[in-house]
Amino acid sequence: MFRRREPVPFAFIAETDRFRSNVAPPPRERASAGQIAGRWLLGLTIIAGIVGSVVLGMPALSQNSLSTQNQQSQAADNR
Repeated sequence: MFRRREPVPFAFIAETDRFRSNVAPPPRERASAGQIAGRWLLGLTIIAGIVGSVVLGMPALSQNSLSTQNQQSQAADNR
C-alpha cells in the first residue's frame, strides 16, 4: 500500500545545484532575407502611421486665434 521512501543525503541535493549539462543547445537559426525585409517593412509602416497621424492631427490641435475672433464677432452682429 504505502511505499516507503528512502532518505536522500543532503550532499546529493547540494550537488544538483552545481550540476551543469555538457549538452549544448542547438545554434539559433539565422533570419532569411525575406524575414529581415518583412521586419523592416513592418517597422516603416508603423513609423509612417505615427507620423501621418501627427501630421493630420496638427490642425485640430492648433489654436487658431483668428477663427475664434471671427466667430465671436459674427455672433455679436447677429444679435
